[in-house]
Amino acid sequence: MPTAIFTIGRSGLTASRRSLELTAQNIANAENANYSRRNLTVGELVMTGTIGTNTQDSLGGVRPGLIERAESALVQRQARDSASALAAAEAEFFALREAESALETSGVFTGLVDFEAALTRLQNNPLEPALRLSALESARKMAGNFRIANGTLANARNLVQAEASAEALTVNELATELATINADLVGSREGTSGRAALLDARDKALRELAQEFAIQPTFNPDGTADVTLAGTPPVALVTGATTQSLGVTFAANGTATFVVGGTAFVPTGGAMAGRTSALAGMAGLQTDLDAVAASAIALSNTAQANGSAADGSPGQALFAGTGAGDINVVLASADGLATAPAGAPAGSRETGNLAALIAALGASTGPTTGADTLLLGLSSLVSALETRTQGLSVVAASAEAELLRETGVDLDTEAANLVRLQQAFEANSRVIQVAAELFDTVLGLR
Repeated sequence: MPTAIFTIGRSGLTASRRSLELTAQNIANAENANYSRRNLTVGELVMTGTIGTNTQDSLGGVRPGLIERAESALVQRQARDSASALAAAEAEFFALREAESALETSGVFTGLVDFEAALTRLQNNPLEPALRLSALESARKMAGNFRIANGTLANARNLVQAEASAEALTVNELATELATINADLVGSREGTSGRAALLDARDKALRELAQEFAIQPTFNPDGTADVTLAGTPPVALVTGATTQSLGVTFAANGTATFVVGGTAFVPTGGAMAGRTSALAGMAGLQTDLDAVAASAIALSNTAQANGSAADGSPGQALFAGTGAGDINVVLASADGLATAPAGAPAGSRETGNLAALIAALGASTGPTTGADTLLLGLSSLVSALETRTQGLSVVAASAEAELLRETGVDLDTEAANLVRLQQAFEANSRVIQVAAELFDTVLGLR
């Protein structure tokens, strides 16, 4: 009997010690979002004895079992998907907000309005040198505004492209890391701390991949995860311990194309999808900006060609260039502004040609309206993206909180476990002490 009590007490001490170690590990990782709490399973230790033909079972304490890791595939998927949708919205919002800032601070719209206003003042006194010089300088400033807008928009586009290129490298690193984890999981033993740590690393890699791309993971019975990037078409990134390389290229207009293992695809989620959408939007903004600049060039040069300068000579081109990037004033002198209709004599105060230019610039199809429409549309889009981002932030935070409830560490619960396990440890120690006293008493009998 004392020997059996020793066995029972020793098994209890072993189970309590291992549980205490797991509880301490849980507490130490309470703030680690990539850690899932651990729990030790225990079972009855049954001993069998045989005397002759008689067999007798007796309970011999507890047997430490497997280390269980808290997990929920559904909650993990919800957290990944919501984080992926938020990352896409944030990436597009931040990129287009930079584009909006670039266009607004460039002063394109203000430059057009000031140019139109300078021409209107010149209409009141078309031969006044100061007014002519002011109109020419307004044209020069407007051209500079267009070039600034073109440059700042290009800078915003380059920033997004740089982020996409850098994150593509990160995705390849994560894919390689996940493939390595998959290889290690195949050889890991069920219910061990090492396997639990590998599963934590697997889920962490999946969450980080989901930040960049919407993913469709497939979990295999051995714990490994295969990853397919959701897109058009879907493409396999990780299969077991092998990976496909991800690459990104950029077209002349700045739009992005992703290739995995030689297959081009368009992502449907994650930050990369947001950057892809933002780059496409910036390409559209560039086209519209160039169209506004081209309209201002064409209208101004047409008006010059249809009018006469102050000395009665035919009007010469006011602007050179084809778009926002190369628009420039080429008229040599303010006296060359063709305010009068073609054929008017030198010193004519007629302003019919100038009035036609002012009307064309301010028309519903003119560059001033075009710039206003461009900025207003972009501002509305950015505002809508901000609202969407805020909504998705709430959803993602809720999913993350649910994941923490399912897999995270509750310090109150772990503190209670510490007290319970400490008491169990002390109780088993007392059992061994009593068994030792009984054994000594038996040995002391004469």
